[in-house]
Amino acid sequence: MGLFRRGPKRDGLDVPRDPEFSFFSVDEGARFRGQVREAFAEHGLEVTVFADVVTDSDGRQFGLGNLAAVLHNDDRGPRAWSELVRRHVGMVLRTMNAPSALDTLPTEQIRAQLYPRVVGHEGFDPQNFGYARPLAPGLFEIIALDLPESVMMLTDEALEPLGDLPYLREQALYNLRGLPVEGHETVKGEGGMCFEVVLGDSFYTASRVLALESVIRQIGGEQLTADGALVAMPFRHQLAFHAIHDTGVIPTLSAMTSFAASGFADTPGAISPYVYWWRDGTLTQLSDRDEDGDGLRIVVGEDFQELLERLVAEDGGYED
Repeated sequence: MGLFRRGPKRDGLDVPRDPEFSFFSVDEGARFRGQVREAFAEHGLEVTVFADVVTDSDGRQFGLGNLAAVLHNDDRGPRAWSELVRRHVGMVLRTMNAPSALDTLPTEQIRAQLYPRVVGHEGFDPQNFGYARPLAPGLFEIIALDLPESVMMLTDEALEPLGDLPYLREQALYNLRGLPVEGHETVKGEGGMCFEVVLGDSFYTASRVLALESVIRQIGGEQLTADGALVAMPFRHQLAFHAIHDTGVIPTLSAMTSFAASGFADTPGAISPYVYWWRDGTLTQLSDRDEDGDGLRIVVGEDFQELLERLVAEDGGYED
């Protein structure tokens, strides 16, 4: 898994774009949807293909957004699409047609496979997740069941027979802290700009922001102080952070703002394009879209502004 996502379009800006997935050209979008239809047909299932979803005769829906992003971000390009589409459709159908793991697995095994997941508001329906813990505007923590070929986000109804919510959340966090760090890179630049990126194929990599201190211990990074850290979770396979110690936080905030927005765009499992201030487990949003929606801006409240002013004073001033 690469640190920075690939360029948004492989075939030039002057080629007509697919109206739903702009990283595809019109021709690529048609090819993609045709291959999806063929893959379902190979399993004996006729589907109706829409711009971002397919439906079968029983009314079941299969979203296309994540698969489209997976294909777009695969370095092999369109020549690999057929294989990837067939594999994805086969996995989806096996998951849909198999008995529910909640009915077949012992309760203790289910608890051993629980993990917390940080999810963004896009594609998330809070109606069935009344227990979801808000982390910041548009960010929620839920509990998921990890299975060999899929991840099941557990609803209120699914959690009820497994035990009390505080116990289940603590069990999920315990499991999360036990995950290995698959990959780690340090991004450095001028003026003390520096941040760490944890990345991997795990669906819970970004969710490790919920156990940030244990991640830092695992990679041997700088220990957190009461000032906390900058964090970003662009998509499920990346967590970026910067432990706040000095005025290096200023250029790092700018760099991470661009990094988060770039990583969020056109990726499977997108979570948030913004940077947050992590302090004692609480997240405060620091970046946002411009009012016209075309760019990014940094927005800090009084507490973070006071932190910056103190760090500048301690460092004897700050120069760009």
